[in-house]
Amino acid sequence: MTFTTPEASIKLTLALTDDQFFQLCQDNRDLQFERTALGEIIIMPPTGSESGRRNTKITTQIDNWNEQTQLGEVFDSSSGFTLPNGASYAPDAAWIRRERWEALTPEQQEKFAPICPDVVIELRSRTDSLPKLQAKMREYIENGAKLGWLLDRQNQCVEVYRPERETEILQAPTTISADDILPGFTLDLQKILY
Repeated sequence: MTFTTPEASIKLTLALTDDQFFQLCQDNRDLQFERTALGEIIIMPPTGSESGRRNTKITTQIDNWNEQTQLGEVFDSSSGFTLPNGASYAPDAAWIRRERWEALTPEQQEKFAPICPDVVIELRSRTDSLPKLQAKMREYIENGAKLGWLLDRQNQCVEVYRPERETEILQAPTTISADDILPGFTLDLQKILY
């Protein structure tokens, strides 16, 4: 297993079960962990204040829409999910259709739910590697996500990921919507990208 931090990588010969990985995260709540499908543990520092502020604008907008429609459940960046390929990720914002979420047991919902969100949103911070985020977005789609938005502040664009489609790049959009998946929802990007 590999532990990766911004400064260094350490290789360990420790294999963690899903329960052990969950416990590691619970025992170290000041850090955010993700685990790749290959078992690599990625340790991330807390989000910077500016990224956290912008992330809140994303989840607030989706949650407000969801409160009106009652179509699913909204999750923030502290929520982890275990994808079908075994990776455990915590996207900046996520949405899952209500019937899919309710099909999980209460025990599954309490841990890193074994489900890939229907919608995944990642906001690129100044320290995020664009190629790594793009690979993660493709991984979400390969594991069942119906829609992924990569909000890239540095390039002021949005990359749109969907199954069986080429990535669409929108330059300097002020809003973005996906009526087929999130009916009637429009994400206002004015205070997120700019």
